[in-house]
Amino acid sequence: MRASGGLHAAIALVIGVLLLSTVPAPARAGEWGMIVAGTSVMQDVRSRYGEPTRITVQKVEARDSTQWIYEGAQAPVGMTRMTLDFGLLTPAGYRPEIVRSFTLQPKAGIFTRTTIVNGWGVPRVPPGSGNPMFFYEEGLLVAFDKEGWMVESMTFTPPQPHQPDPAPAPR
Repeated sequence: MRASGGLHAAIALVIGVLLLSTVPAPARAGEWGMIVAGTSVMQDVRSRYGEPTRITVQKVEARDSTQWIYEGAQAPVGMTRMTLDFGLLTPAGYRPEIVRSFTLQPKAGIFTRTTIVNGWGVPRVPPGSGNPMFFYEEGLLVAFDKEGWMVESMTFTPPQPHQPDPAPAPR
């Protein structure tokens, strides 16, 4: 008994979907290690990484903002330090428990320019910066060493859409 053409098409579709589901997607820029800037909350971070090495509270624009630092043995694997800043002004008001941004400082050689491009894609590069930097509108700023190869820090934020330069004033 021969399978019909429709059955062959259905089998091909299923195989195609299965193959595509095994291809890793690029990381979203504003996330790393199950932390999503602008979405994750203190409890998400605490349950994933435990208690921070140090906690500070400071005023940012007249609001209490908390900073957690994980360093040394408490830093995520491959990092020397992870710094999280909490407190985000949302349309619903100020939310002190939301991750506003976080910065990773990787150990030497953990992330290179190639690793970043493979993981997050081709970036926008801010002009005139001292050290080479990559900027992703989805919420990632990567600073490289003087040679532009090794990552010194990665700062994750909520999306930062590019604002085009204003048109020059008419003369």
